Amino acid sequence: MELSDRQETIIEIVKENGPITGENISNQLNLSRATIRPDLAILTMAGFLDARPRVGYFYTGKTGSELLTEKVKKFKVKDFQSVPVVVKEGASVYDAISTMFLGDVGTLFVVDDQSILTGVLSRKDLLRASLGNQDLNTVPVHIIMTRMPNITVCEPNELLIESAKKLIDKQIDGLPVVKKSKKGMQVIGRITKTTITQAFVELILDK
Repeated sequence: MELSDRQETIIEIVKENGPITGENISNQLNLSRATIRPDLAILTMAGFLDARPRVGYFYTGKTGSELLTEKVKKFKVKDFQSVPVVVKEGASVYDAISTMFLGDVGTLFVVDDQSILTGVLSRKDLLRASLGNQDLNTVPVHIIMTRMPNITVCEPNELLIESAKKLIDKQIDGLPVVKKSKKGMQVIGRITKTTITQAFVELILDK
């Protein structure tokens, strides 16, 4: 986040004099306590300062980049996951291509009648299947999909940064977010490279 000149000055005052009360900070700035109250609230919520009742304000010693890193490490998959785009395992390759095009996604998750994950389809899978002379309406997706244990998944309470690392390490576009049960892994969401980018943009813009 970008700090105002007054907020930067407050940080310097707390660095040199902490612990220091809000009243003493306002006196050094020749401003009223009410005037600087929003600045102190922002700096405390952002993590630059720490406030203790009847003691005053402390400087945490953390830089903006360190605070940014701390926030990133707290992001959970469930806070950013989007609606999954799925096809049934009995669907044809033609139907899968249409679903991928209409959903504007790079990865489809293949599920059974109970929404349990059985496979994953990438653009490459569908492109490879369409290169031959076979009728795509007659080829079911379960013939060409990637099956377990070769599917990488993530769970809602997983850290977003861990999912991002999986995308990079596996060089894939998306991950199914799953809820594990005795029946298998139910697909409840998706995390993609676009999701990760959106999360970081929102963080930088402090939305």
